[in-house]
Amino acid sequence: MDMLIILTYTSICIAIFKLFKIPLNKWTVPTAVLGGVAILSTIMIAMNFNHPYAKFSKEYFVSVPIIPEVAGTVEEVFVRPNVPVKKGDILYTIESDKQEFALLKAEAALEEAKTLAYQNEEALLAAKSITDKAQASVKQTTANRDRTLATYSRYKEAHQSGGDNSPFTEQDVDRQQELYNAAQATLDAAEAALEAAEADERRVLLSTTSIINGQNTRVAQLFEAKRQAQLDFDNTVVRAPSDGVATQVALAPGFRVTTLPLRPSMVFVPSNNKRQIAGMFWQNSLQRMKPGLEAEVVLDSAPGKVFTGKLVQVLPAMREGEIQANGTLVSARNIAQHGFAVGVIELDQDLNEFDLPLGVQGQSVVINESGDILHTSIVRRILLRMMSWLKYIWPIK
Repeated sequence: MDMLIILTYTSICIAIFKLFKIPLNKWTVPTAVLGGVAILSTIMIAMNFNHPYAKFSKEYFVSVPIIPEVAGTVEEVFVRPNVPVKKGDILYTIESDKQEFALLKAEAALEEAKTLAYQNEEALLAAKSITDKAQASVKQTTANRDRTLATYSRYKEAHQSGGDNSPFTEQDVDRQQELYNAAQATLDAAEAALEAAEADERRVLLSTTSIINGQNTRVAQLFEAKRQAQLDFDNTVVRAPSDGVATQVALAPGFRVTTLPLRPSMVFVPSNNKRQIAGMFWQNSLQRMKPGLEAEVVLDSAPGKVFTGKLVQVLPAMREGEIQANGTLVSARNIAQHGFAVGVIELDQDLNEFDLPLGVQGQSVVINESGDILHTSIVRRILLRMMSWLKYIWPIK
């Protein structure tokens, strides 16, 4: 760009000398040269200070690596390279026999758990009924034991107090004792049956009342397992994450795809209405670069065209100054490496209308009218357009 300014001034001087027939002598030539040095130096200093120029600018875009959620063998590829697709369109499918078997197994286990939970509810009702009967039996045998004990006690006291005149003989007392012992044994058996019935009821109750979120825990566990199996089965169909295109598709039926992030199956480029250009600016331009300033861009792929836009941001960090904790000392050579600021420009025009691929390159300038008393922005704009015209011949930098 500096060369364009010098060549332009030289052309003007030659035209003036020829037009006005000014002689070439020791006064006119040094005057033109020294005047040119003063004028051009002033213009270039003011222009470079107020209107930062990025010699290298490039469009950057985000690509999405397509990584399947399940591993398997590719069954069929539906997407075609560089053909736009909509969000949710099928990219390719994976053989799903294994996932289908797992889903059927999970569904069967879930139904079995539901049946078992229903059976447990029925078993709980039956256990409660058995417990109630055992409790009634205990009450009945207790009352029978108490009556037998009262009779035995009465026979024994009467026999001991009456002696030979007692109406109850020794045999009568022994018989009543045997009846009491039998009643006590029956009561013990009834109490043991009651304890067993209560234990069985508690066991069934624990299994039945084990609930999370209003559902049997075993059923809930298998329900989630079935959902996971269903998800794995659905993930055998890989779909587009958004509107965009899949580019450089090398995938074919029979390929083995994995879930490793380092082994994507294809690259997907989302469509974006606002395409942005990143420019590499010298650090002495940072004080004049504020988000919202007007910007202009010329592209190697669009000769003669100047794209307008705005500076949306200056990236807050530069790669040349980055260090990470990795157990390695930082080399002093990194300090000598010059860092450039990256400014992001959002264009007003839609580059898709010009059929330009993503990643085009060119040059860009940021126009800052504040403090530009010499109005050097006009010179900057003219020079940028001259560069754009020269791109018809070759992409000048």
